[in-house]
Amino acid sequence: MLIRNIAIIAHVDHGKTTLVDKMLRQAGAFRENQVVQERVLDSNPLERERGITILAKNTSVRWRDVKINIVDTPGHADFGGEVERILRMVDGVLLVVDAFDGPMPQTRFVLRKALALGRTPIVVINKIDRPGADPLRVHDEVLDLFIELEADDAQLDAPVVYASARLGTATMDIDVPGSDLTPLFESIVSHVPPPPGDSQGPFQMLISTIDHSPYLGRLGIGRIERGTVRVGDEVALLPLEPSRPAERARVTKLFGFEGLERVELPAAPTGEIVALAGLEGVEIGLTVTDVEHPDRLAGIAVEEPTISVDFIVNNSPFAGKEGRFVTSRQVRERLYKELERNVALRVEDTDNTDTWTVSGRGELHLSILMETMRREGYEFQVSRPRVITRRGPNGERLEPYEELSIDVPEEFLGAVIEKLGPRRAEMLEMKNPGQGLVRLVYRIPARGLFGYRSEFLTDTRGTGILHHRFLEYGQWAGPLSGRNRGVLVSMEGGVAVAFGLFNLQERSTLFIGPGTPVYEGMIVGENSRPGDMDVNPTKEKKLTNMRTTASDENIQLEAPRELTLEGGLEYIEEDELIEVTPSSIRLRKRYLSANDRKKLSRQEKRERASL
Repeated sequence: MLIRNIAIIAHVDHGKTTLVDKMLRQAGAFRENQVVQERVLDSNPLERERGITILAKNTSVRWRDVKINIVDTPGHADFGGEVERILRMVDGVLLVVDAFDGPMPQTRFVLRKALALGRTPIVVINKIDRPGADPLRVHDEVLDLFIELEADDAQLDAPVVYASARLGTATMDIDVPGSDLTPLFESIVSHVPPPPGDSQGPFQMLISTIDHSPYLGRLGIGRIERGTVRVGDEVALLPLEPSRPAERARVTKLFGFEGLERVELPAAPTGEIVALAGLEGVEIGLTVTDVEHPDRLAGIAVEEPTISVDFIVNNSPFAGKEGRFVTSRQVRERLYKELERNVALRVEDTDNTDTWTVSGRGELHLSILMETMRREGYEFQVSRPRVITRRGPNGERLEPYEELSIDVPEEFLGAVIEKLGPRRAEMLEMKNPGQGLVRLVYRIPARGLFGYRSEFLTDTRGTGILHHRFLEYGQWAGPLSGRNRGVLVSMEGGVAVAFGLFNLQERSTLFIGPGTPVYEGMIVGENSRPGDMDVNPTKEKKLTNMRTTASDENIQLEAPRELTLEGGLEYIEEDELIEVTPSSIRLRKRYLSANDRKKLSRQEKRERASL
């Protein structure tokens, strides 16, 4: 059987999942009258809501006599752990680039990984039917990117396909419109090499992904590097540490991928991507081999995390009212279970038995974990994100820097540049392609991006586009100014009432509406000036038997600002926490009592004075 293994890589929203949809349809993976939802590979509810790919997924199509295994990879640099595993399973990559936007920062991140591993690229310039599309300019930009990433001669000679994934058409010549995706399929078959490996040798496979079945337990997914595997074969699992002994297991079930379905197979040859059942202790990065020939494959190297937060058991007055899993044992078990499939994540116990430090590749990486746990019924609290620092060769302090790419209309350019100055951002590039948007590229400390996205959207009235990716570790940039406004902190418990909120809204932006339960120490709004203010949102109007026009006037409240997990992570300061439950997201002070906060503030002042 002829096999081709490819991964589809692209920046967020450049159309790769839609392209896979059309490839599945045109290759006959669905019946003619079958009703299929759009973006079939974005099966996770969070992926469908956000319109992004978070988890890599396998599928396959048959084109004539060739089976093409396709892996849809995440476009966000925060999910680099997924990308690095997937590229080990494939021999070629489809680089999908928007014909208007061109290559974006996170395209560069995934492409660098693919080229370094020697994968064969095919460039797909997508959305050629989009208004303002300029495929020839984008073609030149992609070539510049390949040269910058030190692609070899064979990779620089990559075929370029012009496509419209929405219409399901592709062409090799921009002047000749396509009718279907045949040119794309033919490019894959002719340019992507077949999987390497000795089909007659002893079995060998690297586990790249883990899945779970309620009936079969854990499934190890990967590409067969050598030999053939059959149901009933006894295999050895080689642990990550060579000093530990290998475990033996028996393959109870073997699955291949046909379209969107998992198909049971009696045997699978070299180069096929399969899922093995029966391997109880299987983990990502393990090598599964023939028992007589335990040859270890190189493990999967994943870049280190750059940002960490504290997960804390919920200890607010509302703890246990909305969630099913609230104890320290339940939260700890869930965090450590996440490590089985999320290889870029780190979880560490702390001196406090109710607190764990969780480290990841970015705020989005961590907030997706929080949102997933929240939907599963967990209650917990999280702290403000912190960057993970390192020591340089001479003992100097280093911190992570990001490459920030901004597309902004010309009239908002000044406001954006002005705000990035105090955040220690250094401009690398400024381009005006003449389409009304100016592209800015900055090098900025990861700390400098905390809280910036919401400011940026306000400054550009929602018209700006912002993306960033990890760049390097560099010199500590020094202190950065934090939030320039204080918060309103409730000094009473109870239920917020319209009368109490009406008196507060003139000097603040509220986070809650009337009827919202509150407790002492909960943050209910943002002050219009620096400094925190203790307020009473439960204050009711005094009853009187005197009636006047003024006392009975209608109370009108503005809509409160809606809190999201990402917004909360950007917003809070060191002395604040986010309370996350299945039905609510609340901001609170670490110390709920106003007296405790005053004592702490006086103590900090004394310590600063003594220094």
